[in-house]
Amino acid sequence: MNITSIAQLRALYGHPGERAVKKELPHLDRHMQAFIALSPFVVLSSSDTHHQLDASPRGGAPGFVKVHNETTLWLPDAPGNNRLDTLENVVATGRLGLLFFIPGVDEMLRVQGHATLTTATEVLDTFSDTARPPKLVIDITVESAYLHCAKAMMRSKLWSPHSKVERSVLPTMGEMIKEQAQLSEPAESQAEMLRRYADSL
Repeated sequence: MNITSIAQLRALYGHPGERAVKKELPHLDRHMQAFIALSPFVVLSSSDTHHQLDASPRGGAPGFVKVHNETTLWLPDAPGNNRLDTLENVVATGRLGLLFFIPGVDEMLRVQGHATLTTATEVLDTFSDTARPPKLVIDITVESAYLHCAKAMMRSKLWSPHSKVERSVLPTMGEMIKEQAQLSEPAESQAEMLRRYADSL
């Protein structure tokens, strides 16, 4: 039987406890700000006006996403493949969700709010000391934030050394894309890809 209503869903799962509800805040408290300062990796969740969803990873040195104040985050855009899926979605809907990770820490931080793209000089200048200053910054106005429990990480054992998978178990990225895109040129080797990426990290 398919679940087609909130009432059916709640009958199956019940309601969240007080702790789960009250931990959600409309701003970034000191613990959340400290979490972001230690995070080198965040996943951005967005959608277009047709509700086509996208999840996109972003990475940098710990704290690369700057806490401007308790309700404002600045996320610099780094060079990519110019698909601009997330950026186009932000232009279309002005909404963004973020999931922050810290290597070795099982808890995560979830943030959502309103987002705009800015090229304001005073904002870009805060990233002038980075190796590749951004062309634009995603300005996020925080509307809700909460620390996510550790269960998913504990189940996956993502940070365990025993969970590490050797890259060789998969074809190279070049080989996979050559097949998917039906390209005629030779597949890019892993070493060639790493050399090409080195210019844009």
